[in-house]
Amino acid sequence: MQEAIDWAQPWYAAWRATGEAVAARTGAGMTLPDALNVQGGAPVRFVPQGALPTGKAYEQHVFESRCCPVRPGAHDFFNGLVWLHFPRTKLALNRLQAEAIAQGGVAGRRGPVRDAVTVFDENGALLQAPQPLWEALRAREWRRLFVELRPLWTGARLLVFGHALLEQLASPRKGLTAHVWCAQAPLESPEAADAWLAGRCSATTLAAKPFTPLPVLGIPGWHPENANFSFYDDSHVFRPSKTTQQQTGTAATASTRS
Repeated sequence: MQEAIDWAQPWYAAWRATGEAVAARTGAGMTLPDALNVQGGAPVRFVPQGALPTGKAYEQHVFESRCCPVRPGAHDFFNGLVWLHFPRTKLALNRLQAEAIAQGGVAGRRGPVRDAVTVFDENGALLQAPQPLWEALRAREWRRLFVELRPLWTGARLLVFGHALLEQLASPRKGLTAHVWCAQAPLESPEAADAWLAGRCSATTLAAKPFTPLPVLGIPGWHPENANFSFYDDSHVFRPSKTTQQQTGTAATASTRS
């Protein structure tokens, strides 16, 4: 699977050097856990999936043993890359998961903290952007965000953090959506981004789900078809906020009654 990844795509820019190095080792016959361990920099040791004890929760095992079970394939490949680039954040997220499991077990509902950690760990992203872009994104004003304010994207950066989203972007489709952390992120270096994000990973903060959705292929330069602005007319992908929907519905009702 790693051989099929197009590292020239903009969403892989932050991951390319490490990703290509690890992929080259697996392509030469090394197992994925060994290829990640050789790269170095992670606060865990990568081990084969079979090392996970039967009946043990994955998150709890990682927290207690500092060993991260890895399956072959792109999903755990990208998870490993995130551990290498965001060691402090991944430890913080894993700690929150383990604490929640210790309190409530693994059965039934995950609860707000575990749910939020899972959402961000799988599909999260960090954004550094001019304030008008933030305002349009939070309001889900998609045409303003991607069309009217399009020139401002030259001064913006988006870093895809979620390993499931990174995996899905290997075969990009229009509906892929990131959960962007709702704060201006320092993306000048991986170390700065990791320290910043790790410092915000508390149970209280995550329980409030400080994310906003962003259809990532709407970003200028991330899909060739979005140069034609009809790309953004797809309401199944670029959905308005509930407030906008309510206002539209109210206006339509008033127009019908007049």
